[in-house]
Amino acid sequence: MENRVIPDDIVQPFQLENAVARGRLVRLGPAAQEILTAHQYPDPVAAILAETLALAALVAGIFKFDGLFSLQAKGDGPVGIIVADLTSDGALRGFAQFRADEVGALGDKWRDGPVPHLLGGGYLSFTVDQGAEADRYQGIVELTGATLADCAHNYFHQSDQFDGVVKLTSGRGEDGVWRSGGLLVQKMPPEGMVLQSGDAADEDFEEAWRRAVVLMSSSRDDELLNAGLHPHDLLFRLFHEDGVRVFDPDGLEMRCRCSAERVENMLKSFPRAEIETLKIDDDVVVSCEFCGRDYRFSEKELNRVFDG
Repeated sequence: MENRVIPDDIVQPFQLENAVARGRLVRLGPAAQEILTAHQYPDPVAAILAETLALAALVAGIFKFDGLFSLQAKGDGPVGIIVADLTSDGALRGFAQFRADEVGALGDKWRDGPVPHLLGGGYLSFTVDQGAEADRYQGIVELTGATLADCAHNYFHQSDQFDGVVKLTSGRGEDGVWRSGGLLVQKMPPEGMVLQSGDAADEDFEEAWRRAVVLMSSSRDDELLNAGLHPHDLLFRLFHEDGVRVFDPDGLEMRCRCSAERVENMLKSFPRAEIETLKIDDDVVVSCEFCGRDYRFSEKELNRVFDG
């Protein structure tokens, strides 16, 4: 058998041949590892952030956009905020803010319900920003449910334009490397269904949709996280009875958008006297929350920023 390159850090679009559902499979390896190791996240925080990255990559495909898609979960629990964003050209990044002592006090209890134990009460938001020339879209839903997938389902149920289900997982292998993955299936308009019997009754379509959801849900976490399993093979395992068609995948990579110019513009938005109070050993140090890069400004460089 010819050796195939097994792609990683991708979103793989697909469609069932009976035209009941289309979907996306996401797998994150090196990109997730790079994002998570930029900070010293404890395992519970790393796990939910990794799932947030996968969810962002899945849901972004629902929207036809040219710009930036952002997903934010904000709560009153030990993890105060999680952010993941993705540009239309595949640049992915994310970060989490948390209180380490409260996360540590949870032990393994968080596994029974990561959202209530880690995030607590709050909201999940989806934002599409296509620049000044286009309207900004934002959808918000309460953090209701045990998992991020539950919260996403609540958003889907509230949306008039989307009917779908999602599955998410993350984990660290024996090699210590983090991975995450997920599946999303979206119901298609009933009139597009390829009917086997010629009977176009609504119940036939709904039965086929329920079967697609059951098949998607039968995917195992180890399959979604297996770097040695080709995405096409996994999709065939799940949907071969109805037939599945794959399309060109979209590549993803960890690519932060921070820069010295952006940091300087941020500094200039504050009074100089306020910036002076942030000095550490005579320098002002600004750290990017996403990639962890430090931008250091001496007194001479501050003079250039504010007086130049």
